[in-house]
Amino acid sequence: MPNTSYPASYYAASATPTPERPPLASSVETDVCIIGAGYTGLSTGLFLAEQGFRVVVLEAARVGFGASGRNGGQIVNSYSRDIDSVERSVSANDAQLIGAMAFEGARIIRERVSRYHIDCDLKDGGVFAAFNDKQMRHLEAQRSLWNRYGYDQLELLDATGIRNVVASERYTGGMLDHGGGHIHPLNLALGEAAALESLGGTIYEQSPAIRIERSATPCVHTAAGRVTAKFVVVAGNAYLGDLVPELAAKSMPCGTQVIATEPLDDALAASLLPQDYCVEDCNYLLDYFRLSADKRLIYGGGVVYGARDPSDIEAIIRPKMLKTFPQLAAVKTEFAWTGNFLLTLSRLPQVGRIGDNIYYSQGCSGHGVTYTHLAGKVIAEALRGQAERFDAFAHLPHYPFPGGQRFSAPLSALGALYYSLRDKIGF
Repeated sequence: MPNTSYPASYYAASATPTPERPPLASSVETDVCIIGAGYTGLSTGLFLAEQGFRVVVLEAARVGFGASGRNGGQIVNSYSRDIDSVERSVSANDAQLIGAMAFEGARIIRERVSRYHIDCDLKDGGVFAAFNDKQMRHLEAQRSLWNRYGYDQLELLDATGIRNVVASERYTGGMLDHGGGHIHPLNLALGEAAALESLGGTIYEQSPAIRIERSATPCVHTAAGRVTAKFVVVAGNAYLGDLVPELAAKSMPCGTQVIATEPLDDALAASLLPQDYCVEDCNYLLDYFRLSADKRLIYGGGVVYGARDPSDIEAIIRPKMLKTFPQLAAVKTEFAWTGNFLLTLSRLPQVGRIGDNIYYSQGCSGHGVTYTHLAGKVIAEALRGQAERFDAFAHLPHYPFPGGQRFSAPLSALGALYYSLRDKIGF
């Protein structure tokens, strides 16, 4: 059986040492079988185990192998498309429910870190950085929108304010989310996996699901075993493949790239981000950056539609970093990696049921750290018979990408180019 290891990222190199878990090699029975040991699957499993459910998780590679262990590590509230997009898509009642949940994922992360003593370098504070007056007006509207849903942790930053938190001349202003923050994403996943196991859950690594037998008691098959369960939760996101064809038809894996510098000296690190906040800009194809616990600058951005791996990640991302921080010209890049996230046409998550006993959540569209933790809670509620919040997400409409699987990537890239040009000219 092939053994898939973590990609050569900074996170894998600095992760908490964790023994490999054995693959599934027999037939087992459980209450809930979860496909995927990323944030969605781990959050779902942990909430269910806390309620006394027997939980088995099947992971094709290692815990946190996908986006959960490779992302920018930023705790960003709301969704990839904000609550105003939700309001235009569903009923007023559903919009109210989804809007009220927009800030819950960050609270869940902090609660998990505290309750289970997860060492993942949690830091508070996240900044949205604006390049122009148009983007500042958008941030002002965003603050009003979030205030309307009871969130009061946002602080607008003028030109002086943004320079007090980011040592770059690129930005005209911004907004600080005191409820945002950043973490070591792989260590968060590993800590949540350990928490799930402490409650009796079982995780099998190197155990890709190859078939779901749909019946009154669904059965998930791997190459060397099978899991029979009362419920199945599909949480593979961009790494699900064609296991569930109806889900693949309305989503598209996309790649994003990240680099990490060598450790910076304390004075240089403090000069770049004096309050140690994470930052993302306000462009359609945005860049994001933060400091790691050992004072590396982690800088990411760019999207590759269709999830092809670029041949030279550093050549794509390092110029972006130096445009933001030219003072890092002499600093070496020590890590460069890519990872896939799952994009939906609406850029809102896809949630639902297949039959009566197969549940799924996917398509965070690059905004998944907080949403996936919320999704786990909402799915667990639904399996306990409290489905109002789950159903609100399930009512979000979703459509196939224009051009089908063959042309979806190039057409999406053309659309992204249009918005990128608008960002550049400030239109």
